[in-house]
Amino acid sequence: MSDSHASSLAHHFTDMDQQIESNTLGMWVFLVTEVMFFSGLFLLYIIYRAAYYQEFAEASHHLDIYLGTTNTVVLLCSSLSMALAVRSVQLGQRKAAVGLLLVTLVLGTTFLGIKGFEYFHKYEEHLIPGSGFIYEGEANPHFAQLFFVLYFVMTGFHALHMIIGAGVIIYFMVRIWRGAFPPENYVPVEMLGLYWHFVDIVWVFLFPLLYLIGRH
Repeated sequence: MSDSHASSLAHHFTDMDQQIESNTLGMWVFLVTEVMFFSGLFLLYIIYRAAYYQEFAEASHHLDIYLGTTNTVVLLCSSLSMALAVRSVQLGQRKAAVGLLLVTLVLGTTFLGIKGFEYFHKYEEHLIPGSGFIYEGEANPHFAQLFFVLYFVMTGFHALHMIIGAGVIIYFMVRIWRGAFPPENYVPVEMLGLYWHFVDIVWVFLFPLLYLIGRH
């Protein structure tokens, strides 16, 4: 085993192949649990949307489709920069990897900033579920409030996953800059990329469900 491989191998693994397989399996198991979690939320939303279609459609008109579209583009671009960062680590291009992760972090922060602006706008319109909720549309306000409960829960959990991902990106930026992930040990960065792509895919489903369906 070369010195570089030895320095990358954790003490509880016998060789790099075992370490890579274990890391990959662990991440996929984690992602499966995340898929199950968000699938439950999606199923709950679909059931209520089918039951109160007109009310949900009317309430969804209070969401800003332009901000939602902008955030979709921002996240897709962040997936590209993340993929390029992983490739840079594979090629041993440390500075490029750190720079691309920084781009991903900026894009992710931009997404959160836009989402925070959306939340504040809903606060100004008194559309935050609770005692202060005021709905002036034609739909039943109870069912309209149910739409916003699901909207804030689903997008809130998504935003929480993004915040966690942003923190991990910062950690990896520091580690990569210090040379912790040579080309032969790129898999941890690839696992970070899988997590980030998963979060992006969740939004790709959230966007049409919350912003697009019924807007005609």
